[in-house]
Amino acid sequence: MLIFLFLISLLFPIIGLSDSAENWQLGFQDPATPIMEGIINLHHDLMFFICVISIFVTWMLFRTLWHFNFRQNKNPSSLSHGMLIEIIWTVTPAIILLVIAIPSFSLLYAMDEIISPAITIKTLGHQWYWSYEYSDYLNEEGESIMYDSYMIPEEDLETGQLRLLEVDNRMVVPVNTHVRLIVSAADVLHSWAVPSLGIKCDAIPGRLNQTSLFIKREGIYYGQCSEICGINHGFMPIAVEAVSLPSYISWISNKLSE
Repeated sequence: MLIFLFLISLLFPIIGLSDSAENWQLGFQDPATPIMEGIINLHHDLMFFICVISIFVTWMLFRTLWHFNFRQNKNPSSLSHGMLIEIIWTVTPAIILLVIAIPSFSLLYAMDEIISPAITIKTLGHQWYWSYEYSDYLNEEGESIMYDSYMIPEEDLETGQLRLLEVDNRMVVPVNTHVRLIVSAADVLHSWAVPSLGIKCDAIPGRLNQTSLFIKREGIYYGQCSEICGINHGFMPIAVEAVSLPSYISWISNKLSE
């Protein structure tokens, strides 16, 4: 049994609950929200049209170069235009764009929709860390849950932790729950982005942006600030921990009692 587990660990070294970029990764990270699933599906649909169009155009170019080479056509053609072909290459792209537009607009609408959030979390970007506020919960002094999230330096990392992605205080949310994120910044432009969750929301000083979150599975999801915000822009990661509802309630209780 131990040998089997060892072989599995060699073949699949990144099996676990952490969602982050892998070495030499070219595709998307595994989706954890319906929005990210929609983004990946739309990408695959668009790639189908891109491949078909690219193959067709390449074939047409080589066919034209071969059949209309000056060695095979001593007398150049006097054809100036063709009504049928002009109608075809005008109508066909228009139909393709309409087919693409339907899922695109549907996905854009879903990304902007806020569905009766059960939890509201305020996210504030600073140079160069993030702070979170759970304003739905108040302790005996009437204070809400607030804390800062800093990157863990490389020399303080424990075995298995990810360089430039681990933080001292993760944002904790329950799974299968509609969460509203209110994003802003305290100094300069930032951007709160987590690829596995399909979220990239700009943090602008003096302005509140909002987005929704519905995580379908437990795990730890990593992101980074995606707007150049100064010399330490690459050192303000994001870590979102999705837990079960009982674990989330226990975490909230502990935070309120601190």
